[in-house]
Order: sequence, then structure tokens, then C-alpha cells
Amino acid sequence: MTTGNIQLLSDTLAKARAENRAALIAYLPAGFPTVDGGIAAIKAVFDGGADVVEVGLPHSDPVLDGPVIQTADDIALRGGVKIADVMRTVREAHEATGKPVLVMTYWNPIDRYGIERFTEELAAAGGAGCILPDLPVQESAVWREHADKHGLATVFVVAPSSKDERLATITAAGSGFVYAASLMGVTGTRESVGESAADLVRRTRATSELPVCVGLGVSNSTQAREVAAFADGVIVGSAFVKRILDADGDEAAGLTAVRELAAELAEGVRRVS
Repeated sequence: MTTGNIQLLSDTLAKARAENRAALIAYLPAGFPTVDGGIAAIKAVFDGGADVVEVGLPHSDPVLDGPVIQTADDIALRGGVKIADVMRTVREAHEATGKPVLVMTYWNPIDRYGIERFTEELAAAGGAGCILPDLPVQESAVWREHADKHGLATVFVVAPSSKDERLATITAAGSGFVYAASLMGVTGTRESVGESAADLVRRTRATSELPVCVGLGVSNSTQAREVAAFADGVIVGSAFVKRILDADGDEAAGLTAVRELAAELAEGVRRVS
């Protein structure tokens, strides 16, 4: 039986902590702007300095995602992206870099594809796990059983509205890391990431030893530094996607842009002592 790379994910986050910095976690959807172009973009982001990449499984009704990622998902879906392409993206990105690659997906596609089939294929592709923003913890037992069997992390999302008791339930069920949504609402770049994120990280850490990584809103080095001061990882998605959209079909320009952004953010997550 193939085993996924949850240990590589844990080791990568521990290494960042040992270097007294936050990990840089990038998000890019599979199949955007094309399957091959998406794989090249992930490699460029790793090349620029990302520690971990989340590969988005494009969905027609992305409730958590703001307009930038929705646009990218729409491009990928119109291009005919399939779950097999997502697995290929994970495999090629991991094989080329040796770094941890997760899938971020809504529950419906996994449910339709089959939990056993999905976890088996993700592990075989070298995946490190899954971020499941809309799977309720109380309904996650079957998924977690299969993920554990295949060596895959199950990353749940917590939000500023989560009560302490709820945080404890979520973190007890999760593995790999906890995804802390820094604010209420959809993803997208923000002017400021705000104090609610620091408070959420503090409350989450009180319930768990898992690393707490913050996403939703970080788009530049200054914000990355701000979040790195209190979080174990800084998650950036829309800002990378926007660089590719802004390149307007010029693949080389898009790759250069995401590589440069990754380098800038990688600088930001290295805390100034």
C-alpha cells in the first residue's frame, strides 16, 4: 500500500520553526491556466521559496473563494480539468521538488469520486494530505480513517467565530496543521490581516500542538512578516493567482511573476529577531 507524505509535511513545518521563521504555504489551482501551465507555476513558486504548496481542486461553487480564485477555477473547469489532472499536478510538482504538496478541495468532488479511491490515488501521487474547508468534523470519521491508513494529513479550517470548545474538537480531529482563516468571509487580498488572526492563533494553540497556519488576505511581504510574528505558517493564494491572471496569457511572464512573489514572501516570513 502506498503511503502519503504527512511526515514530510510535519518535518517541513518543524524545520521552519527550527529556523525561527514561519513556513510559506502557497495555493494554486490545478489546471490553471492549463494543466501543464499549473504544474510549471507550482514549480516556480517552490523555486522562489515556498515550503509547501496547496493544489486547489477547481469547483463550480467555491463558497470560500473570492473572485480571483473563482476566475481561475472557471478557466480550469472550462479547460476540462479532471481529478486525474489534479493527481498528476501533485505527482509532478512533488517529484520535481521533493516538497510537500497538499490538495485543497470541497467535499462534494471527493464524495462523488469515492473516499478510498481518492486517498489511495493521492498517496500514490506523493501527496501530503488534504485541506477540507467544508467537511464538518463530526462527519469526517470515514475520511480520516482512510487518510490515516494512507499517510495523509487532514487539515481542517478554523475561523474567528469558532468558540474555544469547537476549536478543541476540530484540532483533536485534524493532523498536519490547522488552517486558521484570519477573517470572516471569502479569500482575497486584504489591506490588513488584523488582530482577529493573532487572537485565533493564540486560542487554537491553547487546544493543540499542531502548527497553526494563517490564510485569507496575505498578499505582500509586509503582511507576511506581520502574520509570521504570531503564526507557524503564512498561506497565500489569491496574490499568486492574480499574478498569473495579470500576465494575460504570457506564460513566461506569469512564471516569473509568481517566482518573484514567492521570493518576496519568503523574505517576509523570516522574522526579524
